[in-house]
Amino acid sequence: MEKEYKILLTEDDENLGMLLREYLQAKGFKTDLLPDGEEGYKAFMADKYDICILDVMMPKKDGFSLAKDIRMVNTEVPIIFLTAKSLKEDIFEGFKIGADDYLTKPFSMEELLFRIEAILRRTKGGNTAQEFYQLGKYKFDTQKQQLIEGEAIIKLTTKESELLKLLCTNANKVLERNFALKTIWVDDNYFNARSMDVYITKLRKHLKDEPSVEIINVHGKGYKLVM
Repeated sequence: MEKEYKILLTEDDENLGMLLREYLQAKGFKTDLLPDGEEGYKAFMADKYDICILDVMMPKKDGFSLAKDIRMVNTEVPIIFLTAKSLKEDIFEGFKIGADDYLTKPFSMEELLFRIEAILRRTKGGNTAQEFYQLGKYKFDTQKQQLIEGEAIIKLTTKESELLKLLCTNANKVLERNFALKTIWVDDNYFNARSMDVYITKLRKHLKDEPSVEIINVHGKGYKLVM
């Protein structure tokens, strides 16, 4: 990562907060951890942050109230909510306030990282992730959502591009179904799972003329991009 981005993290669960801070710092993010909404607001007013990760259920000031206060002084800074709540009303409330994303506990660290990087690419134009991947004779342009072979171009849909990018970042490793579903479709329900299977089939068709690249099923786990 070229720039060191700064994260405001509010989490009242001390163990989870410290784990998240250590993980994000290990990934190159300068991360300030605050235990409640009031402390979080003081920190936000005293410093400049590139993204805010706010736990919803906190003492003194909850995450929604903190986000509203932040939005009063800054309408642009990205906000991700972390919560044990999964009720639709809570999700809608978060997005009405101006959240950029929403993760329901428990979640994987890798999923949080993927969401952060996606938001920073969109809002900062930062080079937080690889832009091109070589898939045998094809060059995959993640920004233009294209598979390129010389003059020939295969235009991918957004879902196809997001799924192929996840496979590329986990090349020769298992991409777990639930992680892919929650990252791209947000919910890992049956209908989204069937939708993902359709997109996997489409990607296989796009890559069928390149024998050195294959997307295989890993029974009971997910998919693997073998190169």
